[in-house]
Amino acid sequence: MNSSIDLQNTVKEALGVLYHHPDDVLRSRADHWLQDFQRTIDAWQVSDNLLHDASSNVETLIFCSQTLRSKVQRDFEELPPDAFGPLRDSLFGLLKKFNKGLPKVITQIAIAIAALAVHVPVEKWGGGGIVNWLNDGMKSHPECIPSFLELLAVLPQEAHSYKIAARPERRRQFEKELISSIEVAFSLLTGCLSFEELKEQVLDAFASWLRLGHVISASTLASHPLVHAGLSCLGSEQYLEAAVNVISELIHYTVVGNSGSLAEQMPLIHVLVPRVMSLKDQLRDSSKDEEDVKAIARLFADMGDSYVDIIATGSDESMLIVQALLEVASHPEYDISSMTYNFWHRLRLNLNQRDSHLSYGSEVAIETERNRRLKCFQQPFELLVSMVAFRVEYPQDYQCLSEEDQKDFKQTRVVVSDVLVDATAVLGGELVLKSLFMKLLQALENAPSDGSSKWQPIEAALFCMQSIAQFIPSSEAEIMPRVISLLPKLPHQPRLLHTVCSTIGAFSKWISTAPAELSVLATVVDILTRGMSTSEDSATAAAVAFKYLCEDCSKMFCESLDGLFQIYHIAISGEGGYKISVDDSMHLVEALSVVITELPLEHARKAMELVCLPAITPLQDITKLGGASLREIPARQLTVHIDRLGCIFRNVNLPEVVADVILQFWPIFKAIFDHRAWDMRTMESLCRACKYAVRTCESHMGVTIGAILEEIQVLYPQYNQPGFLYLSSEVIKLFGSEPTCSKFLESLIATLFNHTTKLLTRIQDFTIRPDIADDCFLLASRCIRYCPDLFCTSSVFPSLVDCAMIGITVQHREACKSILTFLADMFNRASSAAGEKHRPIVDKVVLPRGATLTRLLIASFTGALPPARLEEVFYVLLSFTRMYGPRVLEWAKETISLIPLTVMTEAERMSFINALSDFAAGSDGTALRNSLEELSYVCRRNRTVQDIVQNALRPLDLNLNAVS
Repeated sequence: MNSSIDLQNTVKEALGVLYHHPDDVLRSRADHWLQDFQRTIDAWQVSDNLLHDASSNVETLIFCSQTLRSKVQRDFEELPPDAFGPLRDSLFGLLKKFNKGLPKVITQIAIAIAALAVHVPVEKWGGGGIVNWLNDGMKSHPECIPSFLELLAVLPQEAHSYKIAARPERRRQFEKELISSIEVAFSLLTGCLSFEELKEQVLDAFASWLRLGHVISASTLASHPLVHAGLSCLGSEQYLEAAVNVISELIHYTVVGNSGSLAEQMPLIHVLVPRVMSLKDQLRDSSKDEEDVKAIARLFADMGDSYVDIIATGSDESMLIVQALLEVASHPEYDISSMTYNFWHRLRLNLNQRDSHLSYGSEVAIETERNRRLKCFQQPFELLVSMVAFRVEYPQDYQCLSEEDQKDFKQTRVVVSDVLVDATAVLGGELVLKSLFMKLLQALENAPSDGSSKWQPIEAALFCMQSIAQFIPSSEAEIMPRVISLLPKLPHQPRLLHTVCSTIGAFSKWISTAPAELSVLATVVDILTRGMSTSEDSATAAAVAFKYLCEDCSKMFCESLDGLFQIYHIAISGEGGYKISVDDSMHLVEALSVVITELPLEHARKAMELVCLPAITPLQDITKLGGASLREIPARQLTVHIDRLGCIFRNVNLPEVVADVILQFWPIFKAIFDHRAWDMRTMESLCRACKYAVRTCESHMGVTIGAILEEIQVLYPQYNQPGFLYLSSEVIKLFGSEPTCSKFLESLIATLFNHTTKLLTRIQDFTIRPDIADDCFLLASRCIRYCPDLFCTSSVFPSLVDCAMIGITVQHREACKSILTFLADMFNRASSAAGEKHRPIVDKVVLPRGATLTRLLIASFTGALPPARLEEVFYVLLSFTRMYGPRVLEWAKETISLIPLTVMTEAERMSFINALSDFAAGSDGTALRNSLEELSYVCRRNRTVQDIVQNALRPLDLNLNAVS
């Protein structure tokens, strides 16, 4: 075993390789070695030695300070009980040693000391805990005050840090200790204000302590020297950022977490708001640094967000704040302007929510007050519309922008759309539409007459219009006819045409009610066909618009079906110059399917044949070639056509018509089933198409559905395709409660589940086949809901419960959720009045397995599953406990007793057991949820603890074969 000196040298060498060696392979090896080293117990002493070693270089000091910080946070329990004193003294010495330099190292050491304080009770720090200990250190070592201030700033930040593997009860105690020390901390900070060079640190630390809790009253803070220091530093370029952080925290302090009334906060608000308002002119000061303007803008945005309920009253004072926020919103820099967008959204909600005006009593008074407020804010929101509309305009050099910048610009357009929606919700659609239309006319007037049209402002105005389409009433007759009439005359620029097409789609509902004499439909169809011929982007927008148009204008299209079919066939065939992709063509398939639904039955049958023809003909040709050719053809050449048919089956809502087509196509589908059952992609596509057909046709499918299910029963045991399971789920949902289908479904259930339980016998099988597991237990849940009589009495039911228990800890998200949902559904069904007759069957299966299942659920909470799965596990435990309360309690006690007391104290055990007992006795699940969250954290607080718990609970060691 290496000595400490050898390890120190190895660490230095590895860092040298990591930062300086030209060989990537060697650097990667060094990195992995250093990560492994950080997890060892030797890392404590080696890191401490190297930090105290005067010969250590900067890279070594940074690495070792990070390592020591991480060890204190996560692995403090590795150390013997008497290690606290030497560790504290060593860290204190390091804090003093690095006082004059290496801020990164000082910060890491400060966090390490703060983490130590979270772990160790107050009495070990002497009277008054770490803050008094720090106070003594500052008095005895005044030359080290900068380092001590860093620690003082870090302490409240670490109070809520879950990087520190402290027990929840100790964390709560630490927070109380800090809160009780706030006045001491403020006194220390106040004493440091006299040192000009420390002012920024003092302000940062003050802001940090303000986040901790509302202990000091607003009236006391209003006259506090630290508050006035922050306010005075708003006029200082050097300390502006720190001052803004303080004032921002003080603003939040007056509204967040206060149990008192707003009146109690007014002394502080009256100090803060006028000082912030005095900065308004600096927003327009071109000589001011952009970062300073951004900091000031953030203050106004924070003030708006925090005081939105007061501002919404529309008082003269609040309107001054609104004017300042408009000033921010008008700033040319988007990063600054966008700081106010959340305020406008919250203001819109306040103005439109009836609850905001309930205090006015009668309905008449409420409506009168609401209208008064809306009138107050009409002009600000009108200005806001004009201030944000230009931000969606494409830059001239858009094509030259990086991919990241293009992505940011597109996100800006999304955000601006939301702002326009907020404004329109206050102003009404017609007013905003008129304003945007004037911008469109202005853009057209300003377009050059030499043919080199500047299309960007035109496109921007249209983009803004489509953003508010939902607010435009169908009866609007002033602006929309003029907009539609302008669309064909706009420049044929691809991006502009893309927006023109998407605008048509956005206003499809208005188009559906437009007066016939305007010939709107013919106009927009011509534009959309041009869009499909111009570029891939405009073709995408045109296809989507066609879908919306057909959904809203389906009856109108019934009269011009030939033209629609012509567009469809050109798009599907790929001939005729359309630039529409295979994926986008699905929008046209869907569009035409919706129109067919509106046809009389005899016409719909003919239209159905025509719409299916481009998809079924290639499949028919392929199947005629014979089995060998069908097996060899690439999946894509099949799925593209099958997916189109699936889309048709899904959207033509004429059960008899679709059923006739399915019967006609069945020989082709059967050939694909028979010769491509080995191919997952093809089977997924075909099963999805059949699922949509079953959903649309229901009982009209007649013999075809029986033929499909016979295929499934034969092919599933041979080829293990998950698609067969989810197609069966749809059948169970629709026919599970039909007595006439019971015999057939009983056979289906037995075949599918018997084979699946043989496939999934170990947790590794679930990991290898998560899609099978997912669809199997989705099917099982469907069986519980729609055919419980068949399912619960089936001989496969016990094996399926065993299978669920084996796979409960699978890491695949969807498979895990399906298993947990199945278990919860099983318990809920058996506990319900409707499922009372199944209770004895479920009891017979579950009770012998109850102790194991309880252990699995608790193991899942304590580390076997990721935290994101805990809500589903919690729901299973609730359902399980409702059904078997006293028994679950006993099983839980047995399970918890397996966890060593070094990991979980007796008090922590009893907290969980008591919460479970209370729930079993009839309380709601809130206390149990909180207790389980703490249990989960305690058992996951670091890797070592988590490993101990999992080794104790053995979630993968089920021994289920012994259970009959």
